[in-house]
Amino acid sequence: MGSIKVVGLGPGDFGYITMESWELMQGAENLYLRTAKHPTVPMLAERGISFTTYDSFYEEAEDFAHLYQRIADDLIAKVQSGMDIVYAVPGSPMVAEKTVVLLREKAAGLAGRADEVKLDILPGMSFVEVLYGKLGIDPIDGLTIIDAEDFASLPVDMPTGLVVTQVYNRQIASDAKLSLMEVLPDEYPVTYIHKLGMPDESIREIPLYELDRQPDIDYLTSLYIRPYPKKPEFDITPLQDIIKTLREPGGCPWDIAQTHESIRRNLIEETYEVLEAIDLEDYDLLCEELGDLLMQVVFHARMAEEAGEFSMQDVVEGVTEKLVRRHPHVFGDLQAADAGSALISWEAVKKEEKKERKSLLDGVPKDLPALMAAQKLQGKAAKAGFDWEAPEPVWDKIHEELAELKEAVAEGDAGHIAEELGDVLFTIVNLARFLKADSEMALLGCNQKFRSRFSFVEQKVREQGGSWQDFTLAQLDEYWNEAKRRQGKPIQ
Repeated sequence: MGSIKVVGLGPGDFGYITMESWELMQGAENLYLRTAKHPTVPMLAERGISFTTYDSFYEEAEDFAHLYQRIADDLIAKVQSGMDIVYAVPGSPMVAEKTVVLLREKAAGLAGRADEVKLDILPGMSFVEVLYGKLGIDPIDGLTIIDAEDFASLPVDMPTGLVVTQVYNRQIASDAKLSLMEVLPDEYPVTYIHKLGMPDESIREIPLYELDRQPDIDYLTSLYIRPYPKKPEFDITPLQDIIKTLREPGGCPWDIAQTHESIRRNLIEETYEVLEAIDLEDYDLLCEELGDLLMQVVFHARMAEEAGEFSMQDVVEGVTEKLVRRHPHVFGDLQAADAGSALISWEAVKKEEKKERKSLLDGVPKDLPALMAAQKLQGKAAKAGFDWEAPEPVWDKIHEELAELKEAVAEGDAGHIAEELGDVLFTIVNLARFLKADSEMALLGCNQKFRSRFSFVEQKVREQGGSWQDFTLAQLDEYWNEAKRRQGKPIQ
């Protein structure tokens, strides 16, 4: 059984070939080169060294993957026939050399068998060592080296500098450019390297979009792309660490004393402050209020983690998994042509997840604001078919409930009055649903309108230098009507 010794031809200059590799090539009975397209190959011929190349395989291969596979298969077959081979590759055998990777895999697969192959890979100097010196790169900072054909396996968030080898021609350069443009700006500076380590080497910086326009692209072309400074990714850890410190012994006595129940109201208040910022269209305030709301979420998750119930990571993973499950039309095989179809899909998955719910009305939180809860309860009942078909009967129901309220008022029974008033409000919410209006938002808008108009009346009272008692209701009404006329304009 024969053997393979793999040596490197160095990065270009003849002097970069190691003495051990040179002696092996001098004494080789069967010297095979992956390609004769390397600056040292003419020097081998000048020194009387005979060799065979695989350049003919390049012309016949449909792509580089098949080419490298065929070269490796041919070498293994020759060794199994009894040949001792010295196989020489450009640069170092251990740096960005696919045929050597394949040879190692094949030799490992044949180990222990009758037709096993003895493989010996000698160390050599690659173009990377020359590159370090030319570009002032310290590999301790990290460096990724890939073949130009391997962009598909390149991680998007690669934190290191990138060396791209074997940019053979303009087509490969174009493919590399398009791949890089998916993660880098079109104008990002790229170091174009040609004939590295040779007397006529060229190292120049070009914008990425000009990569495939270079006049000297050939088998001696490589690229270096320095690390792309990205914006810091979202990280909730600092907030988690602060809450943890506040809750630990030696932290804040108030924070340590809190429970889920004791800060329940805080969560509600922060939610409404977020809503107010949205209504005001104040995005600086919205950013601040969302932070306060997030702090409440982290605080509750921290208390749960201390009790061994769940962690903030569980919260994030849970909602992420739920979003994926409930969007099978995005992450699965279902189709949703519009928002309505997407909502139906969402509800179907949600129903499947919530099998423990016995009533159609389950899932409406008992602590929702009353108007919002009423609209949700009515919506769930409507899905079961318990609903009017048109808004006209709802108007009749409102008049009916108002009449019953008047009767209760006439009776003077406070409990009955409250009950009938609730019926009126519930029916009005039903009307809002038929009119495609959100009753909660409608009343919120009314509250804001009242606040604005009343503030105008207050301002007028202050401007007159009096107190409320100094003005008649007719005078105050006039200010109110003026506010109505000015509605939508800033109060001067």
